Amino acid sequence: MPDEPRANLSVLQGSMGLIQFLVVFLGATFLMFFFSPAEAGEVGVSYGRVANNLPDPATVVKLLQRSGITMVRLYDADPVVLKAFANTGIKVMVMLPNDDLAAAAESRLFALRWARRNMAPHYPATLINGLAVGNEVFEKRPELTQKLVPAMINMQLALAKLGLADAVKVSTPIAFTALKDTYPPSSGRFRDDIAQSVMVPMLQFLVRTGSYLTVNPYPFFAYAENPRDIRLDYALGKYKPGVRDPNTGLVYHSLLDAMMDATHFAVENLTEHLNIRQPLGAGQGRRPNTHYTETGWPSRGTVRTGRPRSGSRGLDACDGFQPATVANAKAYNNYLVNRILSGQTGTPHRPDADTDIYIFALFNENQKGQGPDDVEQYFGLFHPNMTKVYAFDFHGGALTESWCIANAVVGDQRLQEALDWACGYGADCGPIQPGAKCIEPNTRVAHASYAFNSYYQRNHRAPGTCDFAGAAHVVYRQPKFGNCVLPSNDWIEETASKSEAYAAI
Repeated sequence: MPDEPRANLSVLQGSMGLIQFLVVFLGATFLMFFFSPAEAGEVGVSYGRVANNLPDPATVVKLLQRSGITMVRLYDADPVVLKAFANTGIKVMVMLPNDDLAAAAESRLFALRWARRNMAPHYPATLINGLAVGNEVFEKRPELTQKLVPAMINMQLALAKLGLADAVKVSTPIAFTALKDTYPPSSGRFRDDIAQSVMVPMLQFLVRTGSYLTVNPYPFFAYAENPRDIRLDYALGKYKPGVRDPNTGLVYHSLLDAMMDATHFAVENLTEHLNIRQPLGAGQGRRPNTHYTETGWPSRGTVRTGRPRSGSRGLDACDGFQPATVANAKAYNNYLVNRILSGQTGTPHRPDADTDIYIFALFNENQKGQGPDDVEQYFGLFHPNMTKVYAFDFHGGALTESWCIANAVVGDQRLQEALDWACGYGADCGPIQPGAKCIEPNTRVAHASYAFNSYYQRNHRAPGTCDFAGAAHVVYRQPKFGNCVLPSNDWIEETASKSEAYAAI
């Protein structure tokens, strides 16, 4: 199997800028820097209901709350479901179905009535924060392609009339097949049939309204459709050697990153020379951010031929190949959750990008696809009886081993400030003192990495605890500086338990 995948890949977004607080103590003669994380990107779930055995919406909401899931995407605007989310604080993206898209495009009155009936009665008790106008229209309803942007504009006007335009962002989820030439990522472009006629006005609309592009990337389908050229560990987000983009020199360890950056390059190709006026304070330049409204990995089932989701070739040559397993689904979705919750939303091309991602799906749905063995039925995090298909945690406690190390590019001064803060706020910095076991190598990067990792592990790898205003980042292979190996969370907890036991004796 070649090291470089040749499938139609795509790519997205990046890590977030974090807030550095300056605390001035009155009467003191010094300043102390606080390195506190900014809001990280958020990870939610797609709550599909194509099944006849799911719990009622009120019960589902309680499950979401217990599980720490704070953001959901719906595939309609069902009033019973929206009422169940009232006063929960869970953010909800609703959808104008594809079947209503033509009417919304042709009639502002229809758009207004739809928004007034389906959205206005529920906001703000239910935190509706997004409106998806259709879903994967280019792929599922190509005859509606030219009506898509007019429908988005009319729905935006409707929200403005109802006073909801600031709170609710209008977008439309597009399948990854809207892109072409996505390997290498820097070659990513939108298809010729939609690039100028649809994507240019859509991107203009998104920037002017302060909204975001929404894309549904599936590394699973790219791998399932081309396993000879794509490595499994690359599709699961943990290919350590990486794949190098020959045009940019950027190295990708994750197929999702490649898909995200292919999207970024496709957007940049169209927006580079556009004159887009943006709203005051939008701060996005000529390019909208990108959010990901579906991605996931099924735990069982067979991929049907003839339905490529990644733009690559089909499975005819690979009969009997079964990439949908519990182990793979657990690995991919935990990689995704832990990455976003730790603030690592950037990509090689857009390291400072901010993004939200929705995992598909909340439940296994027994009426999807083309039969009981179709993978479309097995993307769920939960079985219909609300038991987990495999272990995961949306609360921020990483199930995948991870460590926090210094980002050398910020320079020694910022590393020293962040190191001092970490040591003053709970990190165990004894091992990097003179004569201690990790004093060597005596470099700012090595010492800061030890302090940052100690703070990160002692805070149970919670979201935002490995950033320090951009001076640190998370890695998934145990770091070693000289003879000093950075400890894991398990080691720190074991040491703390022993210390408490000794203290009690």
